[in-house]
Amino acid sequence: MSEDIKQLDQLILIGGLSGAGKSASLRNIKNQEKWIYMCTEAGKKLPFKNKFIVANITDPIDVITYFDQCIANPDDVEGIIIDTVSFLMDQFESQYVLTSANTMKAWADYNQFFKKIMQQKVVKFGKPVIILTHIREDIDETTADKVVAAPIKGALRGTGVEAYFSTVVNAKKISIKELEKYNSDLLEITDEDREVGYKHVFQTRITKNTIGEKIRSPMGMFSREQTYMDNDAQKLLDHLNEFYSN
Repeated sequence: MSEDIKQLDQLILIGGLSGAGKSASLRNIKNQEKWIYMCTEAGKKLPFKNKFIVANITDPIDVITYFDQCIANPDDVEGIIIDTVSFLMDQFESQYVLTSANTMKAWADYNQFFKKIMQQKVVKFGKPVIILTHIREDIDETTADKVVAAPIKGALRGTGVEAYFSTVVNAKKISIKELEKYNSDLLEITDEDREVGYKHVFQTRITKNTIGEKIRSPMGMFSREQTYMDNDAQKLLDHLNEFYSN
């Protein structure tokens, strides 16, 4: 396996509506004291105790700076989290597009900023990167189909954020009755889950009711039974590692 492929083995996009469990899914990440957690949401606290190295992002360019520091000191960092890329791009628009005298150039800079993170910094870092995003339901103006995707503007809207990832899952609340149809070995349904009647999960595959969502993964990574898995980013990283190792 080439070095370039290895570098992208554990690049993950976790999408979801507000309150779906995106941030909570990070709770079991191993060696948290060696992970950079970049928060773009006005210093919002994570919903669990943690040991992440927290960086509150108030200027989007700081994300580039943190990546460069991690690339220069690879032994100090095991992974990077951005929570969320949707708010990060909103920051860029507010600070660098809407204030620009040349909006055409500013929107081009908006596109290049995101591409620089994904095509240069993530690749050079070469270790796990987990990016979270809000998602929004829209109607495709050409096909009139429902599309559920990360909100993005400019030329990036044509391709979408998701196009830069091989693995995209969506965090959701799903009823226990629905989950029991799949009998997933990646899903543990507890007595407490049964009492409340639902569980926070990751959806890993498209179903007939979610055709408009941009969930994706390499062929064979998830079986039909594994359409839903525990809302657990570490379990997802482990599954990716096992898949690419075999």
